[in-house]
Amino acid sequence: MTENQPVRQKTVRRNRVVAAACVTAALITAGVVGTQSATADGAAHNAGRNAAHRTAAAAHSVAARPAAVAVAAPGLGSAALVQSEDFFQQGLGPVGATVALSGRQGLSACSGEETMRDLTQGRATAYASVTWTFDTEGLLIESAASASTGNAASTYEKQLDALVRDCQDEPAGHWHYGAAHAFTATGGTGHWYTSFNGDGTVTGGVAVLRSGTRVAVVELTGQPTDAPAYVKGIATAALNRLPS
Repeated sequence: MTENQPVRQKTVRRNRVVAAACVTAALITAGVVGTQSATADGAAHNAGRNAAHRTAAAAHSVAARPAAVAVAAPGLGSAALVQSEDFFQQGLGPVGATVALSGRQGLSACSGEETMRDLTQGRATAYASVTWTFDTEGLLIESAASASTGNAASTYEKQLDALVRDCQDEPAGHWHYGAAHAFTATGGTGHWYTSFNGDGTVTGGVAVLRSGTRVAVVELTGQPTDAPAYVKGIATAALNRLPS
């Protein structure tokens, strides 16, 4: 019995050593696995954080870049109206312009308060107008409309001409429009009229224009030169801006 005790003690110690080794191995394995898991989790976390950072950076980059300018739907804008460079050959120095797209600008000196929207009964597809001021006395107003059809545009053109011609026959000594002058340009066709003070002095003029489905009336008050042909010059420039 006594002789077997050392053997049993050795066996117990060996078993303890083996158990300790197993535990140690298990701990090491667990540590490795835990480290790998932590490393994997950290990598995944870092990858996610980096991806989020890249996404945020990309979003910031997109936000920092100016958005593309929206392209306006086909319509009638200020580009279809007379421009500043159209005046210089006529002896006018433009100072400023006011543009509107409501169609509520008065048509001409002869039409009273009637506007393009009134004349078209609001049925035009688009409106545009501009009022130009100059470095001398005088003013230019253009009102334009885009009709839904060519027939409608023809009707509007005739109505505009009729408004102007209503002021051709005035009592002696009254302001009035002169005779109609038909003309054709690259942009379309039209009529221009010189305007006269009561004493017969030329004081500007007006033109009715038609290009496709677009119509316009352009009126200049004032006399930039002694030659009344400047009215035709401005009317031609405006007509060439108008095409649909």
